Amino acid sequence: MVHGWVVVDKPLGMSSAMVVAKIRRLFKIKKVGHGGTLDPLATGVLPIALGEATKTLSYVLNGRKAYRFEVKWGEARTTDDREGEVIATSDKRPTEEEIQKVLPLFKGKIQQIPPPYSALKIDGKRAYALAREGKEVVLEAREVEIESLTLLQASYDSALFEVTCSKGTYVRSLGRDLAIALGTVGYILSLRRLMAGPFQEKSAILLDSLLEIGHNTELKAYVLPLQDALADILALEIQGNDAEKLRQGQIISTSHISDEEVVLVLSDGNPQALAKVRVGKIVPVRVFNLD
Repeated sequence: MVHGWVVVDKPLGMSSAMVVAKIRRLFKIKKVGHGGTLDPLATGVLPIALGEATKTLSYVLNGRKAYRFEVKWGEARTTDDREGEVIATSDKRPTEEEIQKVLPLFKGKIQQIPPPYSALKIDGKRAYALAREGKEVVLEAREVEIESLTLLQASYDSALFEVTCSKGTYVRSLGRDLAIALGTVGYILSLRRLMAGPFQEKSAILLDSLLEIGHNTELKAYVLPLQDALADILALEIQGNDAEKLRQGQIISTSHISDEEVVLVLSDGNPQALAKVRVGKIVPVRVFNLD
């Protein structure tokens, strides 16, 4: 069994589910999951969890994300990206100075309406499925946080940005709303994820490169440790009988740390469990079976 993370540089035109399926076949492993969906028209960092690392997926899904994206001015589209049908046009083209002036409006905690072609559920059905059926999709605004938003390049018809944001942020909505704030309309022309939680673009390997390797022993060189997804979580080292008890799902005592919502428990540097600490007790939440 292989337990850990492969950071794939997702190619254009392929869904995240398709990438997971290819990695599952490549590593001949059943337990596989991804750390945050990328649309087929997006490229970039797609962390893939293998084996017991799937138990840490939520920590990547809940982490910060960073993207580079280009907004095309003058057209609004049904999907808020270049795949949709044109639903509005505008002759207004913002200048670089105008763009810089509105950027502060989109920093910090903001309210954002997700795009109608999203995976959010309305009465148990995906929004994108309702939109494709021609039904009206009404989604409520929700709070997201934009840590940074930078203009990299501006031309007459488009502008290139980088954003670091909280989970749940829709870059397609951000591009749409930027255009509206500038007195025009727009859609996402290109989108690339640069970071997902602790995983960076520099750690990503092209999917085609992985598929060309094909030998299991060589593939393992690209598997990052399970605990790499938990870099921001307090780690606690235990030994001997305590480690064995924890692996069996038993509660053990500690005098080393105060109450914590989640800790990574290690033994000889190897991950044993995710646990809570309550009143001097370590309570296992997710036990790793790495043998």
